[in-house]
Amino acid sequence: MNKKDSFFVGLMLFSMFFGAGNLIFPPFLGMGAGTSFWPAIIGFILTGVGLPLIVLIAIARVKDGVNTLGSRVHPWFGIIFTIVVYLSIGPFFGIPRNANVAFEMGVKPFLGNTSFNQSVLLFGFSLLFFLLVYLLSLNPTKIVDYMGRIITPVLLVSIVVLCVTGFIKLDQPLKSPTENYQSASLFRGFIDGYSTMDALAALAFGIVILTTLKQKGVQDKKKLTQYTIKAGFVAGTALALVYVVIGFLGAKMAGYGTFENGTAILSKASTILLGNAGKVLLGGIFTLACFTTCVGLTIACGQYFSKIAPKVSYRVVVTLTTLVSFLIANLGLNEIISVSVPFLVMAYPLTIVLVTLAFFHRFFKGSHKVYAGAMLLTGIVSLYDGLQMFGLKWSFIAPFMKSLPLAAVGLGWVIPAIAGGVVGFIAEKVSRSSSPIEKAETKEG
Repeated sequence: MNKKDSFFVGLMLFSMFFGAGNLIFPPFLGMGAGTSFWPAIIGFILTGVGLPLIVLIAIARVKDGVNTLGSRVHPWFGIIFTIVVYLSIGPFFGIPRNANVAFEMGVKPFLGNTSFNQSVLLFGFSLLFFLLVYLLSLNPTKIVDYMGRIITPVLLVSIVVLCVTGFIKLDQPLKSPTENYQSASLFRGFIDGYSTMDALAALAFGIVILTTLKQKGVQDKKKLTQYTIKAGFVAGTALALVYVVIGFLGAKMAGYGTFENGTAILSKASTILLGNAGKVLLGGIFTLACFTTCVGLTIACGQYFSKIAPKVSYRVVVTLTTLVSFLIANLGLNEIISVSVPFLVMAYPLTIVLVTLAFFHRFFKGSHKVYAGAMLLTGIVSLYDGLQMFGLKWSFIAPFMKSLPLAAVGLGWVIPAIAGGVVGFIAEKVSRSSSPIEKAETKEG
């Protein structure tokens, strides 16, 4: 495989990652961060770009990807965690959210004061949207040609046109940061990066990238890892640049009013800069971005579930994924987001800890106790944080959780994760030293 092919595989990966959350959250961060934009966007890039790239590398280094990583904690954990990841970034949260955002930005702004029922319009749009997703997902071998060579360049050029126009025309100075970004803006941006869902998506996209590379003749494990890293850096560089430019556009828009979310910011900016043509351009950007992500996630689900259940064909899984996504998409964007954000607060720390341990695997000889200890304490804290966001209050444990180091910036799970890993390491050492076999070996030595 030549450099050109690697580049287009990287663009394909970018198009799969770049969906609704990647467009919505950076401009909203920029507006809130104001003069603290740079530390905030760096934090966002750490989890929005750096973490997915690290996940891809970890997946490429192990056989059977995320399932193998999860099985290092416990075989059942590996199966359950992997299934939950694929369902969440697929038909339950990720795909429906992208379809809804495509409707909100690609169709709704052009409806005006139409008397048609919004639910009926969403139904019609999502029906056509998912039909196209389904048809493209049925032939994953063509995904590089469709997404890497055609759709992604169009998407990037559209974003460049919007942002360059904004930098030229928007002359308002940056505002002071809002309360959320007045202190520890780096950590706030770090937490905001969770909302892209890209670290979880990377767990699923790993199988798509590896399958694509194998179809192009790359079979050697070392080569697969190298090409995955190259594709990841292409995608990561493109993502980071896009986050910076649309985030800075959001920071500039703070002088033009207050906005409820990132879509409102970009919608207003496109209208100010390009008039009705801006609406069309922005609608196209959102629709393309959300569409490519939905295709990538559908293919990932199809390849994974048909692999773990060989009796169920790839076509059947894609059909079910598309159908369930279509039904949930019609519940509405607010309902989907209200459930997905607390879930991400629970899932992301577990993903970060699992992938981090994978890179130190050989230093503690892959001890299950280290994995189990770190993941158990991480899970307790992240479960508490997620349930808090759902509105479930545990007053008896709240004082302790709030007293944890870094809890004020949403990273209360970090110290427990380290403590759990250390306890697991000590327990492993104790069990080995008390093992009759090891004692005999020591005596013989």
